[in-house]
Amino acid sequence: MAGGSMLLLYSFSRRRVLDSLRGGYYFFIPTALALTSSLFILFYISSTSNLFFIHIHPPPTTQIPFHPTQQQSLLATPTSPILQIPKNGPFIASNSSLPFHEIPLSKNDSVGSGVQNQSPLELQITSSNGNNVNNEVFHDRDIFMENYVEMNKSLKIYIYPHGRDDPFANVLLPVDFEPGGNYASESYFKRAIVKSHFITKEPSKADLFYLPFSIARLRHDPRVGIDGIQDFVRDYVFNISHNYPYWNRSGGADHFYVACHSIGRSALKKASEVKFNAIQVVCSSSYFVSSYVAHKDASLPQIWPRQGDFPPSLAVSERKKLAFFAGSINSPVREKLVQVWGNDSEISVHLGRLKTPYEEALMGSKFCLHVKGFEVNTARIGDALYYGCVPVIIANHYDLPFADVLNWRSFSIVVATLDIPLLKEVLGGVNYDEYVILQRNVLKVRKHFQWHVLPVDFDAFYMVMYELWLRRSSTVRIPF
Repeated sequence: MAGGSMLLLYSFSRRRVLDSLRGGYYFFIPTALALTSSLFILFYISSTSNLFFIHIHPPPTTQIPFHPTQQQSLLATPTSPILQIPKNGPFIASNSSLPFHEIPLSKNDSVGSGVQNQSPLELQITSSNGNNVNNEVFHDRDIFMENYVEMNKSLKIYIYPHGRDDPFANVLLPVDFEPGGNYASESYFKRAIVKSHFITKEPSKADLFYLPFSIARLRHDPRVGIDGIQDFVRDYVFNISHNYPYWNRSGGADHFYVACHSIGRSALKKASEVKFNAIQVVCSSSYFVSSYVAHKDASLPQIWPRQGDFPPSLAVSERKKLAFFAGSINSPVREKLVQVWGNDSEISVHLGRLKTPYEEALMGSKFCLHVKGFEVNTARIGDALYYGCVPVIIANHYDLPFADVLNWRSFSIVVATLDIPLLKEVLGGVNYDEYVILQRNVLKVRKHFQWHVLPVDFDAFYMVMYELWLRRSSTVRIPF
């Protein structure tokens, strides 16, 4: 009996061991396969990218300090990779060991001559990880030029017709005088487009439809005023959608309006179909707010109009100030700027109007600060470019004008508002050669930020038209 019990116990134990081994087999094999696959994937990723390992193969470089104590470049933003100039690269001055303000600019450098003929390779900076940072002013010059020619051939705009006897002709028709002031971009655009070759009288041939109401003119019309703009826009869209078939076939997606005053954002509260469907070409182009949709909408540059030739660009050695800002303190960002740099000897921050000419301050500074006020946009970027000063943009969430086309990193520096205390470190970290590239590119792009009574190729009008041309193919029409 005892022997039988022992045999039974042995048989039961053996079965449990075999069952556990069998269960372990089914557990171990998939786990091992999964682990092997994971290791293989990790090995593949690490060998083909910099996700886990940074393979630095920098070319021989010569670093040129802005100040004798600083050896790193902080071009663009404080978080950018350290930039270095290749030894055989462009713009290396023989006395580049001197501080920035002691390096004389050559005769050719002062006006940017010859830059137009330089190859893209001559406008590159090599970062410490061996990657080329392209400083061409266009994202892709060839594509832009090809599209620009096609745009001029094919783009057609239909403007909803209004006569001079219309009760709101002052709002719907172009002004009969030369626009001026901070919000002139809106009026310049309307004056230019009505006389342009882009206009068609046949709606069936139109790529886009222009809603010609002026937010700025409505604001000053005593019959409407600020409180009545929302009702006017709502009623205008209601009328065209009931009197014409074009709005309804696309839900307004192939329609656009142009506005530079910040009140335009609240003007659409009673016309949400315009805000969400139509293309908004606006100066207040902050993608932080729900009323602006990047890529659907487009940023209109706010430009104080100046006619005539550009002023001569001063040599770097004649720009004595590191940075300059003047304006009212109407935002927490500007308050922070004044708090940190209000009494600095190199960064000049002025409250309100200057006692000396504004243009002298712009021309005498290496960097000119565009700082967010009530809105992300001001005319200071256009001011800086006009006078050959490298703009520094301190305005979070600003969808910069013509960003679809222009490489803003090639001619400006963007600083996050939280990094205002680091501003001198950022700007001081830009060495002489990098600054020469930035300023030369400023002189190349400033023609795109200029309005003319009669539009000139590649000026602000044509650049806005190009932005519209890029958006014309994204509309969906419902056939009748």
